[in-house]
Amino acid sequence: MKIYTKTGDKGTTALFGGTRVPKDHIRIESYGTVDELNSYIGLIRDQEINSHYKNILIEVQDRLFTVGAILATPPEKEVKKNGQLRLQKLGIIDSDIELLENEIDVMEESLQPMTHFVLPGGHTTVSYCHIARCVCRRAERIAVHLDHNEPVSEIVIRYLNRLSDYLFVLARKLSSDLNAEEVKWIPRK
Repeated sequence: MKIYTKTGDKGTTALFGGTRVPKDHIRIESYGTVDELNSYIGLIRDQEINSHYKNILIEVQDRLFTVGAILATPPEKEVKKNGQLRLQKLGIIDSDIELLENEIDVMEESLQPMTHFVLPGGHTTVSYCHIARCVCRRAERIAVHLDHNEPVSEIVIRYLNRLSDYLFVLARKLSSDLNAEEVKWIPRK
């Protein structure tokens, strides 16, 4: 497969199914942001963290490729197979969301209850988690925006929402594991 095709030299790109759109199209922005998120998750995975977290993050990265494929396919190019949209069967399913929820619950059992918002930071690895969380929230907002124009699978939006929660709790857990200070945000009075 050749890396450069020159087909995008005039500011357009092809979606799955061949439809060409401008590179600043909201659909491109949606899956491009998911790709950015995936790269930040790779950065977290490259840190000195527990192998369990690394394995979960590999699973997340795999799911994000599926999310990207779903977002890169316009609804008119999606085909039904056995009464179900083909791409929705690729691998984003309720158990993927349940995995994130279970991981959140397990991590929270060992953490102090939150009484305040926390300031991002304390350790480079924790900061990477917070950056990924922010990019995930942006990906979710863009997917919702896209959904206002063209239908987006509800499970994609749910997955991104839960993933941002997971990344926040992972940041808190890594702060604890790395003995990093978790600075509470206390508003001025």
